[in-house]
Amino acid sequence: MAVTRCWKLAIVALAVYWPTLFIFAHIPMPAIVRTAGISPKALHALAYLILAFLLWFFSNPQRRTGAIVALAVYWPTLFVLAHIPIPEKVQDAGVSDKALHFLAYMTLVFLFWIVLNPERKVCWRRATVWWVLLTVVVYGIIDELLQSYVGRSCEAMDFVSDLAGALTSCIILTYLTFWPAAVVIVAVIIFGLTNIARQELAEVVPLTNAMFHLFSYAVFTLIWVHYTVSPQVRRSDTFRISKLEPKWLITTLTPPIALLVVTKGYSLAVGREFPIYDVILSLAGIVGAAAIWTAVLMRQSANQGPPGPDD
Repeated sequence: MAVTRCWKLAIVALAVYWPTLFIFAHIPMPAIVRTAGISPKALHALAYLILAFLLWFFSNPQRRTGAIVALAVYWPTLFVLAHIPIPEKVQDAGVSDKALHFLAYMTLVFLFWIVLNPERKVCWRRATVWWVLLTVVVYGIIDELLQSYVGRSCEAMDFVSDLAGALTSCIILTYLTFWPAAVVIVAVIIFGLTNIARQELAEVVPLTNAMFHLFSYAVFTLIWVHYTVSPQVRRSDTFRISKLEPKWLITTLTPPIALLVVTKGYSLAVGREFPIYDVILSLAGIVGAAAIWTAVLMRQSANQGPPGPDD
């Protein structure tokens, strides 16, 4: 059942990414990319590497193998982004470098742990978690030292942020298994990236900001529904979506909407305005993801037939 649901998620990701890749390949290259000195060939290689991963994951959606490929894509991408000049628009927006380091290493350790132990929580009495932290710490030190050779600063506080992100991920995985941990990690990433700059990102990178709000909340909703519904499906051979109505809508929509309210509420509290279409796109992502899952569950319910007299 878990494989089937991962397969559905792969379909959605592929259906979103492929048209997006096509659109970006047929529009003028943004000035921010040209001024940053990023190689178009490198961007093409990275884009098609991600596409290859989605195609592969579409045909082989196992959690551990998926995590291996995700880590193989994410880690080199993180290294490349850490060793190119920071775009002027990003600097002008006042993006918090320390917050980026925190989020980047929190994600890195999460993927690293899932590759090693996809079904287990972190146990601090075992050596595995210490090897993970040692590997990330050594990489973080090397990463900071190498940045001084590409015109970027080597700062101790950047490394502290790296370590804080790594430890945060380990602490989350100490108490939560994969799916609930994924819910928390993605929520932190959405909150962090939304409030990472002093200037509203919609004014700096409008297209990227719009896509982020649409797809990030859709991904969070898909992960949340998988976490809440899958146990019910596994426990019942006669699962029917009718058993979840109207509880289904409340369970599905409340946490993503609550995350949106908290995230945007914090933005307002610190004096940062945001365009209303950010909220509209986020809600569209939430509703769209919920609709996909509802359609999948209704189809499963129909295939199971009508309830028996004891249901």
